[in-house]
Amino acid sequence: MLEPLGALPNQPSPEWPRIAVMGAGAVGCYFGGMLARAGARVTLIGRRPHVEAMTRDGLLLDTLHFREHVPVFASTEVEAAQDAGLMLFCVKSVDTEAAARSLAPHLAGDAVVLSLQNGVDNGERIRSAAGIEVIPAVVYVAAEMTAPGCVKHTARGDLVIGAASDAHAGEDAGRRRLQDLAELFARAGVPCHVSVNIEADLWTKLVLNCASNAISALTRAPFGRVASYQWTRDLMQQTVHEAVAVARAGGVRLAEDELMEAGWRLAQGLNDAVSSTAQDLHRGKRTEIDSLNGYVARRGGELGIPTPVNQTLHALVKLLEETGAGR
Repeated sequence: MLEPLGALPNQPSPEWPRIAVMGAGAVGCYFGGMLARAGARVTLIGRRPHVEAMTRDGLLLDTLHFREHVPVFASTEVEAAQDAGLMLFCVKSVDTEAAARSLAPHLAGDAVVLSLQNGVDNGERIRSAAGIEVIPAVVYVAAEMTAPGCVKHTARGDLVIGAASDAHAGEDAGRRRLQDLAELFARAGVPCHVSVNIEADLWTKLVLNCASNAISALTRAPFGRVASYQWTRDLMQQTVHEAVAVARAGGVRLAEDELMEAGWRLAQGLNDAVSSTAQDLHRGKRTEIDSLNGYVARRGGELGIPTPVNQTLHALVKLLEETGAGR
C-alpha cells in the first residue's frame, strides 16, 4: 500500500521530508537545489569536484530568474542517502542498474524514490536490479553544469509524475501521495503535474528526445536551429514517425501530428540550448543514446517495426562517443 507523502520518515520539519539526490548532475542539482532553496534539507550525492565546491560554497543556482548560492549537504558516498524520506534518482540511464544496486542497502524501507531520468524503462531496470519500486517522472528542463558546483538553467524546469502501474493509480493512498509530491515541488517553484497515463507521457518525452537530441549532437546546433531548418525538420518528422509506430505496436497510443506540434514548441522554448547528448559528447562522456534512439531501434526490432532513421542516428552518435570525435 502506498502511503501519503506526509508519512515520510526523518522529517526535519512538518513541511519537508529529508531529501537525497542520487546523481548530482544538472538535473539533480537543479531540482535538488530548488527544493533546498525553499527550505528542505537536501543531500546531493555526486562526483568529488562538485561535492567539494558545494561543501565549500554551496550550490550555485544560475537560473532564468535568480542567481544565488544555496546551502546544501553534499557527499561522494551513497551512504549519505540513508536517512532520506524522498530520493531523487537522477543518474544517467547508462548507470541505472549499478546505481540502484549501490543505493538499495542504504535506502530507508519507506522512502519514496522518484526517477528523474531519460528513457521509458528505468523503473523496470531499477526494480529488476535492486528490488526498488520507483515513481517515474518526465523531466522538462534545459540545464548544464558549467563549473564544479554550478548549474546553469536556461529553459523550463517542470515535471510530470504518475503511478508506476494501473493498480497503484487506482488506490486512494497512491493518488494522495502523488498529489502531495506535486504540491511539495510546487512549493519550491517547480511546476509538477500528476499524470493519468504516465507511460504515454514517458513515451512522448522519449519521442521528442529521439527527434532532436541526436541531431543537435551530430550538427552541434541548438534546438531552435534544428527545428527551423527544413532538412532537419524533415529528419525530425521521420524519426517521430518511426518512434510512434514502435510505441503503438507496443500498446502505447500516441498522436503523431500532436507530437510533431509539441516538438516544434519544445524546440522553440529551448531555442539556444543544445541537447544533453551534445554536452556529453563534447566532454568525452558516455551518452544516453542507447536509451533514446537506440531503445526505439531495439524495441522496433522486437516488434517487427522498421526504424532505419533511428538506427542511423544511434549508430552515428555511438561512433562519435566511442572514438571521442565529438569533443
